[in-house]
Amino acid sequence: MRNFSKLLPASKMKLVISSIGLLVLVAFSSLVLYEATKTNVTVLNDGEKESVKTHADTVEELLDEVDITVGEYDALSHAMDTGIESGMEIEYKSAKQVLVTIDGEEEEFYTVADTIGEFLKDHHLSFSDRDEISHSEDEEIVEGLQLEVNQAFQVTVNDGGEEKQIWSTGGTIEELLTSNDITLEDQDKVKPEIKEDVKEDTTVTIVRVETKTEKVEESIAFKTETKEDKSLEKGKKEVLAQGKDGQLVKTYEVTYENGEEVEREQIDEEVKQESENRIVAIGTKEPKQNLSTLSSGSKPSGNGKEFTMTASAYTASCSGCSGYTSTGINLKANPNKKVIAVDKNVIPLGSKVWVEGYGEAIAGDTGGHIQGNRIDIHVPTKSEAYKWGVRKVKVKILD
Repeated sequence: MRNFSKLLPASKMKLVISSIGLLVLVAFSSLVLYEATKTNVTVLNDGEKESVKTHADTVEELLDEVDITVGEYDALSHAMDTGIESGMEIEYKSAKQVLVTIDGEEEEFYTVADTIGEFLKDHHLSFSDRDEISHSEDEEIVEGLQLEVNQAFQVTVNDGGEEKQIWSTGGTIEELLTSNDITLEDQDKVKPEIKEDVKEDTTVTIVRVETKTEKVEESIAFKTETKEDKSLEKGKKEVLAQGKDGQLVKTYEVTYENGEEVEREQIDEEVKQESENRIVAIGTKEPKQNLSTLSSGSKPSGNGKEFTMTASAYTASCSGCSGYTSTGINLKANPNKKVIAVDKNVIPLGSKVWVEGYGEAIAGDTGGHIQGNRIDIHVPTKSEAYKWGVRKVKVKILD
């Protein structure tokens, strides 16, 4: 300046200085005027308030000035071509990414909502109280939030024969039962296995198993014991002791499934009272035959041939005797049957006869010493044969 002032006269120097001052004044005035003509606008950028003075004519121009780029899912309170007015408030919210996984299927969302509840409402996503959601609805949305939802479904549970429907959001069968206060005892059976995952088509079957110890009383039937009694007439019986049932206690381990018995195993046995045998006496005494009553009343009437004969007696129970007559009568099987041995040339075999002191009989046997007017009567025992001896009797053929 010092050199420059030397080149110019003083008067001209004053003129130059004045011009420079005027230019500075004009520039300053223009600047003041420019600033004074700006419009005051408030910008809310993701909740942060900022006052902006602008000469922008539209919202779009203003956003360019403040370096805000509006994305596809972002929210803006005014349209881009809206004119700028003094005192207006422009709100901008940038969208946040939210990943929603529903029953294992993931979907991407963008939202400007503040809370999860608002986000779900904005996107028409509704879930029941039974569904399992990883976050509460009042939680704030943050960028990249991962929201997981397991929707509830009904599972059929047959518990000991009683069927019911239970809501589940998955997990294992063990977790399902625990969450529904269904307890298992050591012996209970569960199908499928409790470690398996619960699915919508799963039917859980619980078989309630119970083991009890039971005592059962049973009778021990008495046995019948027979004894020969020589003092009792043959063919007769006499009860000496009535007999009494005993008592047996059996212990069983009984398994029940859903209240029904499926297995019974005997584990112990105790005789509480022994049985007492029934004792029956069997008579072996041969009955005595009263020969005086063998005759059935008086001598039978009729025109049959009559003889006076020598009569002896025999028995089929003798040693070496077969017991069969010559006509085939089994005297051992019929010891009281009245049969006489005859000479068939005198009395034909098979004839019905009457013998004095013996009664009516059949001429059903012969003998080597029975010849002519001699007969042999059959009696049950040797003693009776001895008692008869040998005697003269009247014999009449009845037919």
